[in-house]
Amino acid sequence: MCSLTLNPCCEILYPLHQLFLEIYCTTFERRHVTVFSGAMEGGSMEQEMGELRRYRTQSISRGEFALSDSFYFYRKGLESIVDDQVTQRFSSEELVSWNLLTRTNHNFHYISLRLTVIWGLGVIIRYCVLFPLRITLAIIGISWLVIGTTLVGFLPNRRVKNWLSELVHLMCYRICARGLSATIQYHNKNNKPQKGGICVANHTSPIDIVILANDGCYAMVGQSHSGLMGVIQRSMVRSCPHVWFERSEMRDRHAVTSRLRAHVAAKCNLPILIFPEGTCINNTSVMMFKKGSFEIGGTIYPVAIKYDPRFGDAFWNSAKYNMVSYLLRMMTSWAIVVNVWYLPPMTRQEGEDATKFANRVKSAIAHQGGLLDMAWDGSLKRDKVKEEFKEHQQKMYSSMVVGKKARNSQEPHTESSKS
Repeated sequence: MCSLTLNPCCEILYPLHQLFLEIYCTTFERRHVTVFSGAMEGGSMEQEMGELRRYRTQSISRGEFALSDSFYFYRKGLESIVDDQVTQRFSSEELVSWNLLTRTNHNFHYISLRLTVIWGLGVIIRYCVLFPLRITLAIIGISWLVIGTTLVGFLPNRRVKNWLSELVHLMCYRICARGLSATIQYHNKNNKPQKGGICVANHTSPIDIVILANDGCYAMVGQSHSGLMGVIQRSMVRSCPHVWFERSEMRDRHAVTSRLRAHVAAKCNLPILIFPEGTCINNTSVMMFKKGSFEIGGTIYPVAIKYDPRFGDAFWNSAKYNMVSYLLRMMTSWAIVVNVWYLPPMTRQEGEDATKFANRVKSAIAHQGGLLDMAWDGSLKRDKVKEEFKEHQQKMYSSMVVGKKARNSQEPHTESSKS
């Protein structure tokens, strides 16, 4: 790695240069640029910096840091801040009009006395009437899920057990949906996921599972937990072949893929339900689908989910609310109104890799649900920019400053040797 020599007058501004370099690299990761070999990278940086260097009166020696080069990163960093379309996907979408929920606007109910009275009546209805009823229904649904699946688990593995298991699951999920006052409209039911297939959907909330399982049974995939969640998982797996992984297995990609392939290979098993985004997005867009779900093989059944935010915000901002706080917000909303579209089944085309297949499915879901199709990785919600992105920009800049002259000095020698 070639080192650059800083002029004394540049030492103060160099930390600022590094800061904007990091912002600039964050932009490229948000755009999910996995291959840095296009003209957008090398050509753009070299050309724009060349334009900046043309106005210098003094010549720049090999390996010397030019202050004018930093303005390229300053401008790119500022453009990234102004044109940020990623972080807003991890917060609740803004409503056109107020829906009388305090959390959607803290000031509207102070506009007039009449509006304050209406808002106050709404608080009484939501917290004193609807909330106790919803809590009761949720407790009944979860309790029956644990008890019912445990009892069904003692039966031998026959058709009767599978039938009873699906009946218990449907009954429990529908009770839980009533506990959220969920109003669900299912479209194109002829495209519902079939056994032995893989159902993939965009992810807005943990209740996506409840919404989809109201219309059919699915084999869930996820990490094993302890506590109350662990009790529910262990009871469910006794009656239905759900796929739960230990924490150590989740890090082993090959182990996860092999278990999912084995499940899909048995055509009598329920369809697997997977959310390839890996995190919750705020009901306005669909972000990058992880390709692992599309390497398993089999038929993919895409499903688009779109909530109506006028009655309640279903998006779970896990960075701001824990699960208990989130469920409290859901049960004190007016209702959960959602549309679900079953899309035609899709299979991997000849010569199509898993990444392209995932993008094709994602585009179909976004188009049907009226969502923005975004190529950025949803893991940016929690993770920082990768060091390799910053290192790549640094190496490219270093090779442009130092390596260009070295290449030019080698060209005459090469030509003379050929002659």
